[in-house]
Amino acid sequence: MHDIKWIRDNPDAFDAGMTARKVDITAQRLIDIDADRRRLMTDHQEMLARRKSISGEIGKLRQSGGNSDDLMAEMGSLKDRIKEAEDGQAGLNEQLDLLLSSLPNVIDAEVPIGESEDDNVEVRKWGTPGSFDFEPVEHFAIGEKLGMMDFETATKLSGSRFVILRGGLAKLERALGQFMLDLHTNEHGYEETITPMLVRDEAMFGTGQLPKFAEDSFRTTNDMWLIPTSEVTLTNQVAGEIIDEAKLPLRYTALTQCFRSEAGSAGRDTRGMIRQHQFSKVEMVSVVAAEKSNEELDRKTRCAETVLERLELPYRTVVLCSGDIGFAARKTFDIEVWLPGQGKYREISSCSNTGDFQARRMNARYRTPGDKKTSFVHTLNGSGLAVGRCLIAVMENYQQADGSIRVPDVLKPYMGGVEVISPRG
Repeated sequence: MHDIKWIRDNPDAFDAGMTARKVDITAQRLIDIDADRRRLMTDHQEMLARRKSISGEIGKLRQSGGNSDDLMAEMGSLKDRIKEAEDGQAGLNEQLDLLLSSLPNVIDAEVPIGESEDDNVEVRKWGTPGSFDFEPVEHFAIGEKLGMMDFETATKLSGSRFVILRGGLAKLERALGQFMLDLHTNEHGYEETITPMLVRDEAMFGTGQLPKFAEDSFRTTNDMWLIPTSEVTLTNQVAGEIIDEAKLPLRYTALTQCFRSEAGSAGRDTRGMIRQHQFSKVEMVSVVAAEKSNEELDRKTRCAETVLERLELPYRTVVLCSGDIGFAARKTFDIEVWLPGQGKYREISSCSNTGDFQARRMNARYRTPGDKKTSFVHTLNGSGLAVGRCLIAVMENYQQADGSIRVPDVLKPYMGGVEVISPRG
């Protein structure tokens, strides 16, 4: 959500931000609507004051036996004009709020300008893709050969973009989620949190899924939403709150199922688990003071990278360009893991700083001790990691010629000592 006062004070910066996002709106359009709204507010206040004054004059005239017909006529006219001003204000408020809530965040000055993911800029790379003495295959071929990844039955139950995991692969996915939670809570300072997976409109609006991206999520028949990510519930915990600055930063993590309609991905990643309607993800959310958010973004990104390093999975980190960055983000780092079956890096985590964009939508603020003034918090989110995609990466990077999968050392304690997941006999 944008601050109209900031837009009035920084029209050129706003226009540059929208131009970078290829959004066809100008600061002047918003300023003009705001000016009309403020003019009506002033007129309304003046008419209310005049009505109060007339009421007093009429009372005095009646006490003295004077004629108040003219004043009564003016009072009647004022009543209609006040109602018109109130209706006008309401209409302009709604128009301005709708525009401000439908516009993406202004990107950080460090974000590269570009058209698509091809223009994202690599900032670092870790690990070297392993070599195989056989032709590595994609995860779905491995999983189906193991007899532990079943798309056909899932389709019978739920349609396309669903999967059933069994046996060793089901256990491996559970192990990955538990490992990530333990790492983030024990070493990275996040508080483990179990949150609802059904939310109201207000929560989806607060983190920016509504109104613009309603078609990307699933809505129930009683007007609840299945969360597309636990960013929604973790972040909205502070909605409407004024937090003592001494309690910041707040850091939360959760392992949940996530639900996305994938409305805009027809024809993309139709095979396998890369793009599912339902998937598990470990999310990391931070709520910080304004001046700490850039530092927190770097910290959060390192937390996500550490997961892959412990799993010994090669990855690269890129900063997203203006044409690829998400709606609510002002700066985003994507982490892409190496998938030998595809022979390329694929996204496994996005870590974003939204600044005060979500906080304004949620009215989430903090107060410095001894200061009556409040400021909007800054919120950040990041995948730590997408568990299903991490499962894919482990399967492909640890595959063996006989179709089995070696279990990464760090996961063995979570697998009950199992070291290799082998095909069913």
